Amino acid sequence: MNSLSTYDYVVFLVYFLIVSVYGWSVYKKKQAHKENSKDFFLAKDSLTWWAIGASLIASNISAEQFIGMSGSGFTMGLAIATYEWMAAATLIIVAVFFIPVYLKNKIYTMPQFLGQRYNSTVAMIMAVFWLLLYVVVNLTSILYLGALAINSISGINTTACMYVLAVFAIIITLGGMKVIGYTDVIQVFFLILGGLATTYLALELVATHFGTSGVLNGLAMVKEKASDHFHMVFKQENPHYMDLPGLTVLIGGMWIVNLNYWGCNQYITQRALGADLKTARSGLLFAAFLKLLMPIIVVLPGIAAYVLYKEGYGNFHTAMMKNGELNADSAYPVLLNLLPAGLKGLSFAALTAAIVASLAGKANSIATIFTLDIYKKVISKDANEHKQVVVGRITVVVAMLLAIVIAPQLGIDKKGGFQFIQEYTGFVSPGIFAMFLLGFFWKRTTSNAALFATIGGFLLSVGFKALPNFCNLEGLSSWGFSKLAVQKDGSMIYEIPFLDRMGFVFIICVIAMVIISLFENRKGVNPKGLDVDRGMFKTNAGFTAGALIIIGIIIALYSIFW
Repeated sequence: MNSLSTYDYVVFLVYFLIVSVYGWSVYKKKQAHKENSKDFFLAKDSLTWWAIGASLIASNISAEQFIGMSGSGFTMGLAIATYEWMAAATLIIVAVFFIPVYLKNKIYTMPQFLGQRYNSTVAMIMAVFWLLLYVVVNLTSILYLGALAINSISGINTTACMYVLAVFAIIITLGGMKVIGYTDVIQVFFLILGGLATTYLALELVATHFGTSGVLNGLAMVKEKASDHFHMVFKQENPHYMDLPGLTVLIGGMWIVNLNYWGCNQYITQRALGADLKTARSGLLFAAFLKLLMPIIVVLPGIAAYVLYKEGYGNFHTAMMKNGELNADSAYPVLLNLLPAGLKGLSFAALTAAIVASLAGKANSIATIFTLDIYKKVISKDANEHKQVVVGRITVVVAMLLAIVIAPQLGIDKKGGFQFIQEYTGFVSPGIFAMFLLGFFWKRTTSNAALFATIGGFLLSVGFKALPNFCNLEGLSSWGFSKLAVQKDGSMIYEIPFLDRMGFVFIICVIAMVIISLFENRKGVNPKGLDVDRGMFKTNAGFTAGALIIIGIIIALYSIFW
């Protein structure tokens, strides 16, 4: 039964009051000082390392992780956790090599970086592009998937869920980045506590079903009954190879996904751009540690649900069906509906916390880019600090209203929410990452080369997606770069896995950018380089020790579950 008890509502109300009261107290303290745009958008010099790390995770984990990644765990198993564990390694790389470049050159937004490194044309194109992407795709999908998830657990009308989530997120966002950052600490606490409670229950259900008890016994039974769900690297004959193509998850496109997301994304890097280097690095390292825990919370429940479904536990077979077909994304909501009163409210609060924190973080990034990179540079160049903050707050409200209007029009294909988002974000990631990477570390990179990566990268991605419709890729199949797919009409074609496609596009973009830049250099073009020196990349002993521990854990995990 999809409903919440009185105890659940009490637990949820406690969560709501804690976040609201704490957020209000942070806001009132901040009001004692004269607020400027750097305070509002970046919480300049006021976020601690633990607040930065918690905010990164709170902004990253949302309904697509809880619902979509659990659904992927149901269908393909632990392998989907590679997004989380590789993200932990990526955060270390970003902390060592990317953040120092941003902070040394006083970069506060991604379009500002492009304008400072290339030119205003590239910066404006990408500012508009990011605004459209963040509003039309990211903000809207977070709101839509979040409302669907809450509806499936509580029975509350989906439209009403969207309104409540949007209002809650707006209230937090209007307080600025400092309020977001510190309330995210509470959001992460509920997220982890509620997530672990769901995992605990799922494993206990498995153990009980097989006549035993205890989480460890439950985990042992899950590994025994779903042994095929505990492999990190798929062979080509695996039915899910298209989503996670073999070694590509270790040495290929997975790095592009993560480095672009964690290192070249306003939504994420904004948390660290207002801090000093040591604090920013410590925050990223803390986020990397938390990332190692995420599969326990968002993947393991999905695998446990698979075992319960396969064993015919309770009404799992009926609850997992949607329109007569198995719907893997129902795994997490079905598990939550089995929780006892009170505990269900805690898990419900965890899911809400994840959604609201992501909405608030995304809305703040939208406001930051619009205000600092479009409004201040094009519409009102003389706007004072107070006016910029007002415009930022108006932008938050407008963006959320647009998301509410667009959200009902969304549709997620049968891949599942998480995989859907990953694949279609991959159309733009390779070119953007190539543009940033060469912009960081090769001073001869020109603006026209960056434009090629932006536009050409997208067109190349579309071309590789359409390629199977025009030629047979059977030859590539023997090299592991493609897989046979059966179409609805019974015909067979070869498709390129999207992670491999991203790798191909990235390599082509880098080669083309080098050629264009060398050609323009010979014609006398003198591109603008950034202030970069080797000393920026040195780390202290504490950070190095923490990073080595994380990398060691990742290597051990892949060794165990290879």
